[in-house]
Amino acid sequence: MTRIAFDGRARVFGDDVNTDYIIASTRKRDTLDESVLKRYLLEAVDPSFAASVQPGDLIVGGANFGCGSAMEIAATVILAAGIKAVLAKSFARTFYRNAVNNALLPIECDTSTIREGDLLRVSFDDGRATVTITGRNETLAATPLAPLMAAVLSAGGLVPYVRSGGYGANRGADVHKR
Repeated sequence: MTRIAFDGRARVFGDDVNTDYIIASTRKRDTLDESVLKRYLLEAVDPSFAASVQPGDLIVGGANFGCGSAMEIAATVILAAGIKAVLAKSFARTFYRNAVNNALLPIECDTSTIREGDLLRVSFDDGRATVTITGRNETLAATPLAPLMAAVLSAGGLVPYVRSGGYGANRGADVHKR
């Protein structure tokens, strides 16, 4: 497995951030190009958000992040904005799978102590993530990913994973586990 670590600024949202809040259906009528759509990321929640995003920022949500429709583009537009990970108390199942399949790291942890603008250090190793709020030296433990999900993320997403022969190596693995 790949070990990764990166720092980012927390961009905090609440519970039940819907996929249509992440990228509005009206915006997708014109294009599905993530490089265009990233300009409208989370505009329904915070109209100034997309213009203020810096590469490396981390989205921090509450419970049920990514609920709503099963739009894969909700995960890919976050990546297009330069955001590598989303931290949340819990994720909607389809958003979680879309995130993993596209190499957006979904980190399930208690986000209640994270504040807007906090500097976070994320470490991911062998399916386990830890998050440190660096200014307070507070470490948050995350729910581990299933081995297959960790392998997909380490490969750079589902397509690179399958192309590398990963699927054949994991035949018989319980792919239904989260």
